[in-house]
Amino acid sequence: MRLKADTKDAQMKLLPSLAAGFAGAIALTALHEAARRLRPQDAPRMDVLGERGLRKILNLADLPQPSEGELYTATMLGDILSNGLYYTVVGSGKHSLRRGLLLGVTAGVGGVVLPGPMGLGEAPSNRTPQTQAMTVAWYTVGGLVAGAVSQALRQRRK
Repeated sequence: MRLKADTKDAQMKLLPSLAAGFAGAIALTALHEAARRLRPQDAPRMDVLGERGLRKILNLADLPQPSEGELYTATMLGDILSNGLYYTVVGSGKHSLRRGLLLGVTAGVGGVVLPGPMGLGEAPSNRTPQTQAMTVAWYTVGGLVAGAVSQALRQRRK
């Protein structure tokens, strides 16, 4: 009987965490897409990094390359999935906003620092100081959205 209760308890925590994580990921992706259309000169281009990464993986696996449209769609879906799962770590506890802030800042700094060493190029997230700041800010906003949604869902359960 205890195993069933533990499983149900874990599910009760997982679903709100997933919802919060994907809310943060959708907010992040919406910000990136809006900024790249409104400020093409210095907006972060995480879509370009994602496309480069996907092309690299497909080359390593000796798989055919998708068309530009298919590549963009796959990258957007991959971004939402991976960022949604990342922000799920915010969880459903009472410090979810703080965790969201920390996870967001960490992801943003990683988005600025890691692409170069990973062989994806630096310009998409590191082109100008404004690009760097927006990269960190957008990921932070995603983390805060995840934290806020998590808090709201936690309050609703009470």
